[in-house]
Amino acid sequence: MAISPLEVVHEWHTTLNDGQTDRMMALVHPQVEVGGPRGSSRGAQVVMEWFGRANVRLLPQRWFDGGNQIVVQELGEWRQPGSDQVVSSQRVASVFRVNDEGLITRIWRYDDLLPALEDICLSLEDEIEAD
Repeated sequence: MAISPLEVVHEWHTTLNDGQTDRMMALVHPQVEVGGPRGSSRGAQVVMEWFGRANVRLLPQRWFDGGNQIVVQELGEWRQPGSDQVVSSQRVASVFRVNDEGLITRIWRYDDLLPALEDICLSLEDEIEAD
């Protein structure tokens, strides 16, 4: 049985937040498109470098289902290197696209939920329950 895009994105968050970098990267396509307010790039190495440098946890708050594209509103917590002390937090939203092989091909971060939903033609009505 194939894993759904929602399950892939949920697992990606779990592995990121648990610090399981190898498992997180196994869910990412080698040519993943990565972007946000500061620009864009491509490649799994970009994801690895960004999360290693940012020392962030993304705690899912709300989920929106667009088929192979998922929007997650998250509480981003940036932590002091070498400790669990939160030095900054912000509510953000991310768009994930998952291909037929169950790999994430796009991760795009937004500062607000509505632009993320608009990016893939979703609305607040597309919210789903996810554990």
